[in-house]
Amino acid sequence: MELELRHLRVLCAIADSGGVGRAAAALGFTQPAMSTQLRRIEGLLGEGVFVRSSTGMELTPYGAQIVGRAREVLSLADNLTRLRHACPPAAARRLRLGVINTPVVPALLDALRDACPDLVVSVSSVYATGELLSLLEAGELDVGLGCDYPGLPIRHSPDLDHRAIRTVPVFVATHAGHPLAHRLEIPLEGLSEDTWFVSSDDGVGWPGAFYDACRAAGFTPAVTHEFHVLDQLQSMIAKGLGVAAVQPTVCPIGGVLIKPLAGDPLWQRHLLLWRRNLVDASVVEAVHHHAVRAHCHLLAQAPHFQKWVARTYAPPRPMDGPRKALPGPVR
Repeated sequence: MELELRHLRVLCAIADSGGVGRAAAALGFTQPAMSTQLRRIEGLLGEGVFVRSSTGMELTPYGAQIVGRAREVLSLADNLTRLRHACPPAAARRLRLGVINTPVVPALLDALRDACPDLVVSVSSVYATGELLSLLEAGELDVGLGCDYPGLPIRHSPDLDHRAIRTVPVFVATHAGHPLAHRLEIPLEGLSEDTWFVSSDDGVGWPGAFYDACRAAGFTPAVTHEFHVLDQLQSMIAKGLGVAAVQPTVCPIGGVLIKPLAGDPLWQRHLLLWRRNLVDASVVEAVHHHAVRAHCHLLAQAPHFQKWVARTYAPPRPMDGPRKALPGPVR
């Protein structure tokens, strides 16, 4: 058996998705076939590339080197088909980074400062991923951190490319005295009479995905407020003025509880987007790598998320049915 490009794509898909099952779905394989393929590839390489953890399939130190080199090879191979459209890379090591409301920014910038000391990063904060896409398409930004939602994949021109950082369930924030505060997971239909704080249109599917989930649960929120300033939002939730859908990385203030929704009816995929052929592949790889690490670190520090992982993805007992695959980014 010789190493082929398809084998490199398998390794990158598992690294991106955080799980064999999601990688198999993304590439059109069955999970057993993907597992067999991974064993053969690791046998060929002579050392393990991945190790299973509480948050998914994590790269070993050796695996991180292998996947990094694999992306370089795949990028070169992909560029062979785009030579006539290729543009020379930017000469200066400057990066215009656009970000939506994502918690990874401080850790990402700190890591890039150490890992790429010659890279000058300027950050622009925007609310909506739709606005971020427009700025990237217009050439006003080089790289962006945005999001989309399962069933509503992001759309952009061939000038841009994207890669998943992480796919996570959407949780709900309630005040500590909420009637359902004792529940490990809160059913969405149980919040049908609550006032909701709902963030405004992000141009790629929110709040439509939220309202679709509510309709599937049999209700339409009677009262909503359009609001997305997190510190003020939590203060109002703590006073019992409403509830809100939030990212699982949110650190609650006193009087606020962050809980998973029963059945995980809402998911969000965090993305790295960049201008194809104008951003150096090594820069893309560095930003993606450190964004993934920052997001995983934040999830590891969120007790409500770790409890959800322990309940949902614990190894099955002999009499239990099969468990779901660990969540991860889907390309």
